[in-house]
Amino acid sequence: MNRLSSTILAGLLALTAAVPMTVAAPASAGAPAARATADRAPLGGPSAATQVEVLSVRGTGPYRIGARLDRLAAAGLIDWTVPGCAGVRHAGATGAWAGVILLAFRNGRLVSVGTATVPPRSPAGASVGMSFAELERVYGRRGALIRNDAGDAEAYLVRYGSRVELFTGHPIRPGAGYFEVGPASFVERNFRQGTSC
Repeated sequence: MNRLSSTILAGLLALTAAVPMTVAAPASAGAPAARATADRAPLGGPSAATQVEVLSVRGTGPYRIGARLDRLAAAGLIDWTVPGCAGVRHAGATGAWAGVILLAFRNGRLVSVGTATVPPRSPAGASVGMSFAELERVYGRRGALIRNDAGDAEAYLVRYGSRVELFTGHPIRPGAGYFEVGPASFVERNFRQGTSC
């Protein structure tokens, strides 16, 4: 019996030595590790790096508007959370999205994805860093320059049904400093009225 066990053990050790082992990076690994492996995505499916390139009114990658915070957290896609006002919780993404997008959840559902980086870009090619005049050239009649209710800030707004793309100003230079998507009832309302607390 001992001889059989040692024979099986020796065979398993030889097989293990012959097959290279791959250790995946933890979900909380930074963007460089996630982007380095993005070119090995399965055929037919977009890589993580490609998904980070575009932010639409539906969200980006697994961060889809309406997604549940508890499910994203259970999948290892949430790095940190902090409570906000009126049932809102802000969160950071993991993997290729870490440091690229910020998330806002209201009552446990994703209502906003925003970025201050390039990429991502909108499906039309607009991004942070563009002037409001450049955004008007990109969107034409689909978008409009708006002001908040206090009259002390402006932004460029593009509507897609009940959802919006919103490019808010930069604190130092003219043009877009933050690009945010989500339902108008949350994204546009927060810009126009400010936060409630």
